[in-house]
Amino acid sequence: MIKAEELTYNFINQFCDFEKDLVLTNHFHSDWEADILVVNEGGCSHEFEIKLSKSDFKNDFKKHYQNAKTKEKFLKHDKISCGDYLCNQFSFLLPMGMVDHDKIPEHCGIIEFDHNPDNWTTVFHEIRKPRKVHGESFWNLVDKDLMLRMIARNYYFKKLELKGKWDELILPPKYPGQ
Repeated sequence: MIKAEELTYNFINQFCDFEKDLVLTNHFHSDWEADILVVNEGGCSHEFEIKLSKSDFKNDFKKHYQNAKTKEKFLKHDKISCGDYLCNQFSFLLPMGMVDHDKIPEHCGIIEFDHNPDNWTTVFHEIRKPRKVHGESFWNLVDKDLMLRMIARNYYFKKLELKGKWDELILPPKYPGQ
């Protein structure tokens, strides 16, 4: 079975234009995390959620979020479908035939992949385009400066992890999620 990181690499290298698009992987924003987030030149954002198992897929529809001001709880896909969501579009990236398409809400795009482990090729098939749930620019919905600082911080921590230096720090800095 292909790993999520390999699938992400294959997908973004085939479908994203790094000259024009902002492409983020495992991007955290408040209580929300996107496996792949793409923001195009015009500010239109598209979240791609990778699901490699049926149980992981089913759990996506159980996710609750809480409004920071009102403390009201709501389901993730209820929020997406009504347009009260950060991203303009949302798609699932799934193995071929893993989920019956009728089980996937109409607002969601469906991209299935077939991975051949013998020659390490991955073929993607767009089954259904996502519905645009709202027309607001991503940059009108987020604090761009804060997001840039978060990306820079995450890049620094990833660099430390890759170099194997994280455990060598005497007093490692604390950051959310650690």
